[in-house]
Amino acid sequence: MLKAKFLTLCASTLFISASAQTPKLGVDPIEKVINAMTLDEKLNVLIGSAGNVKSDATATIGSSAELVPGAAGQLNAIPRLGIPATVVADGPAGLRIKPTREGTSKTFYCTHFPIETVMSSTWNVDLVGQIGAAMGDEVKHYGVDVLLAPATNIHRNPLNGRNFEYYSEDPLLSGKICAAMVNGVQSNGVGTSLKHFALNNQETNRTSNNVIGTPRTFREIYLKPFEIVVKEAQPWTVMTSYNKVNGTMTSERSDLITEILRHEWGFKGMVMTDWFGGQHATLQMEAGNDLLMPGKLSQREELKKAVLNGHLSMEIIDRNVKHILEYILKTPRFKGYVADNNPDLKAHAVVTRNAALEGMVLLKNLKNTLPIKSNVKNVAVFGRTSYDFIAGGTGSGDVNHAYVVSLIDGLKNAGFNIDNSLKSSYEAYIPEATAKMPKSTSQFAAFLPKHLIPEMDLSNVNMQKVAKDNDVAIITIGKTSGEFADRYISDNFNLTAAEKKMISDVCTSFHKVGKKVVVILNVCGVVETKSWIDAPDAVITAWLPGQEGGNSVSDILVGKESPSGRLPMTWPASYNDVPSKADFPTPDDISDDQLTEALKGFADVRTEGSRKNFDYTEYNEGVYVGYRYYTTKNVPVSYPFGYGLSYTNFKYGKPSVTTDTKGDITVKVEVKNTGKVAGKEVVQTYVSAPGKDMDKPVRELKAFAKTRKLNPGESEMITMTIPYESLASFNETASQWQVEGGQYTVMVAKNAADMKPLTSTVNIEGKVTEAVRPSLLPEQK
Repeated sequence: MLKAKFLTLCASTLFISASAQTPKLGVDPIEKVINAMTLDEKLNVLIGSAGNVKSDATATIGSSAELVPGAAGQLNAIPRLGIPATVVADGPAGLRIKPTREGTSKTFYCTHFPIETVMSSTWNVDLVGQIGAAMGDEVKHYGVDVLLAPATNIHRNPLNGRNFEYYSEDPLLSGKICAAMVNGVQSNGVGTSLKHFALNNQETNRTSNNVIGTPRTFREIYLKPFEIVVKEAQPWTVMTSYNKVNGTMTSERSDLITEILRHEWGFKGMVMTDWFGGQHATLQMEAGNDLLMPGKLSQREELKKAVLNGHLSMEIIDRNVKHILEYILKTPRFKGYVADNNPDLKAHAVVTRNAALEGMVLLKNLKNTLPIKSNVKNVAVFGRTSYDFIAGGTGSGDVNHAYVVSLIDGLKNAGFNIDNSLKSSYEAYIPEATAKMPKSTSQFAAFLPKHLIPEMDLSNVNMQKVAKDNDVAIITIGKTSGEFADRYISDNFNLTAAEKKMISDVCTSFHKVGKKVVVILNVCGVVETKSWIDAPDAVITAWLPGQEGGNSVSDILVGKESPSGRLPMTWPASYNDVPSKADFPTPDDISDDQLTEALKGFADVRTEGSRKNFDYTEYNEGVYVGYRYYTTKNVPVSYPFGYGLSYTNFKYGKPSVTTDTKGDITVKVEVKNTGKVAGKEVVQTYVSAPGKDMDKPVRELKAFAKTRKLNPGESEMITMTIPYESLASFNETASQWQVEGGQYTVMVAKNAADMKPLTSTVNIEGKVTEAVRPSLLPEQK
């Protein structure tokens, strides 16, 4: 009996001893877990699960997770320490994973939500939060821990191929809408990865391009939306961008990642690279880039050698491991959540339909052409995109959805009769033209922008009969874009000759018999309008509105809701008017050899050279981005930032503008619906600074709000707050944020170019709001 007790006691002692020697994450302090790790285990944490892959990007691009097929990446598990593998997946318009899996007939489709530009066009932070919540619900149900989104880079130039994944040309609108999205997604107990940090504003040679600019430009325009999101939403992770900034890769800049992101802004999460981002693993670790994704064998070898040779301190390694373990502790997978792979896709389809509707922008509505009158039943539908509606962009911003509602389907669902003869012509043309399109042989074909088929020649269509037989004509113009390449001016920013001819011919035929023509812009971003906008009676920008796009457009057409979207960027009259045109690639002139060279750079090859706008890009326009340039320089535009029409009218009362003891400005204004239908209004407040201390734009957006849906005759008092600190500009010489003292003009306006805003003046006392360490300084030659 004593022997048995002795053996039991020994066994218990051994068990306790073993447990004490092997700490577990979540049970023991993180520091204790880190101290128990071998160097190889620490490297397993710091390098993604593809860390044993020798080949380049093609082996893992966008899909290196085993736990969730089609997810972009996975972190390694260390079972003996209680560290599970966690999964990260794209994307900005909805979760991107494989829709089918081996061994099961079950499908794993995700909702294709509207693109980020649609979200910013709503100017509705509450709505965007709801979209984020729905998106995050799918992330959790499908067993993903972090959504690699949202992205909040600035729309510096309308040709950027990835603008559809970004919000706006304005840092305040970008930051506020993005923060709402992060909070919405993370309300599900899953994480986000705020990207691409920072200055990823062109796709051409993005992995090697050197962005050259000043600290003021960077801080006031390009870093500001990231700052807003970090301070208001604390994303779980931040993803560094591919490009260089003033000569150094972003993932290798400690002043960007550690000084600005962590010390100045108070970021508490984990920092990861974009896939194959950066160049030197050791420098990335030192800079504070915790996680290298998707992970390469060469990175593991480099780091291990650097530690063993004393070139990389274990303190740096442990610091970064700690950030990653802190992230893991928050994940559903660590908490034992088991994915059921059964999100409510039907409910989310309703959410995306309503969200897209609120983000659509009515550009033109001659003589109340819209909404379409109830007696209109027969519709002639033109444009290949009407029959093959574009839900979103390509690349990591794409979503594997179950369906897309075309405009044709949406119109049918709304009760319209579609001209069958015209429909049959398009349905015969589209597959035939698609088959003739050259097939890409690029290993990155799935990520490159799609080349759309040409518009159908209407010479064989009896336009006189079509106009006679139908009550209205609807034309859809489609443009899309994606990763690795920027938009062509000739056929993506500008409409093609065939598209302009189609608009002209249809308008001529229908106007002859007194009938209206409506143009739908199913586009990825800004398009030129000046050369053709006079012809149609109404124009709606639907953007890339997600899988319910045809229904959303039809809801607007019939007046189910009044349009309340407003442009989140300026639409210039011509590309020649864009302030950065000389300092941005011209994709039409990029040779196939250059494109191939840039694509190779995605994995390992980094270019060096002196080719302007390829090897380097100068931000010579400074803070004069978008409307800041057009309004200050008095350059006419087709449609200004913040523009959008409605089916109703709104009247503003006299604004009340006051300041408190902290210097915060409060703006109150009553908004009344004076029209005949219910609708929502976007209230925009701009501020003009004295401009004596340093050069400043004539007006900058400092606050905005959206009313609830107001019935005819109904009013709402809108209150907006402008924090004192948001009035500060960055003084490069002293490396400090400072508010200029003097008289400020506060303008409540319909858009950035509103010539009759409701104005008030306030006197502001000047002072320094924050002194910081010099960072992001120009490269010294």
